[in-house]
Amino acid sequence: MPEDGDGAELTHTDESGAVDMVDVGDKPDTARRAVARGRIHLQPGTVEAIRENEIEKGDVLATARIGAVDAVKHTWEAIPLCHQIPIRNVETAFDLDTAGIDDGTGADAAESDRAAVELTVAVETTGKTGCEMEALQGVTTGLNVVWDMVKATEKDDDGGYPATSIEGVEVLEKTKRPLE
Repeated sequence: MPEDGDGAELTHTDESGAVDMVDVGDKPDTARRAVARGRIHLQPGTVEAIRENEIEKGDVLATARIGAVDAVKHTWEAIPLCHQIPIRNVETAFDLDTAGIDDGTGADAAESDRAAVELTVAVETTGKTGCEMEALQGVTTGLNVVWDMVKATEKDDDGGYPATSIEGVEVLEKTKRPLE
């Protein structure tokens, strides 16, 4: 099997370097959980309009929650070589902050004028492979839905989005435990 330059074997390639799906058939089923998080920075007025459900397109968080859950369930269709796994549970949590959420730059969030919606997605499965890609897919799609729902509010006079960005997408937790 080819190596990645650090001596570790690449799991998605065969001896000739052709890409192939990893065979997980011999692995035991385990209970798995992954949690991912990300944020979309918006204008403070937009975050307040989301909080007050005053966005013209409708309930932003309800729509983003549906998008996130649906994306989790369809991750295997969007990411090449990703196994289709049985999703046992999906939890979504939104945090709206008009005062600014830590953007990872080290700046004091309280002093930031970058309001944000933060989305955390937790995914649980029982199977032979993890669910972190599903959690990440849920976060990124959920945040893209937020952007789509508020783009008329965020757009500047030139049609751009200078205050809008999706950042800080990361896996916070990945656990695996034997079945009882």
